Amino acid sequence: MSLTIKEVEHIAKLAHLELSAEEKTRYREQLSDILDHIAKLSELDTSGISPMASAVEGASPLRADEARTSLPREKLLQNAPDAEKGQFKVPSVFGEKRK
Repeated sequence: MSLTIKEVEHIAKLAHLELSAEEKTRYREQLSDILDHIAKLSELDTSGISPMASAVEGASPLRADEARTSLPREKLLQNAPDAEKGQFKVPSVFGEKRK
């Protein structure tokens, strides 16, 4: 599947990226190659392969789910670019100020 420059520009806009003309061309080629590879993978017959919950056999490699004391709010927010009323303050997604 070959992407157009317009589609790459749309993806870049969604990701808040500013790309040069050279980067747009390079990313169009790279993303198109990735999509072509995924299309090839979807052609494989996997009907005889059972689904897997994990690529590792045996016990779960995850740690035990145990309750622990959380960090103090002040410590969590100390490196936040902006905080208000004990919460992270982030820009509005819709471009308008909400209260």
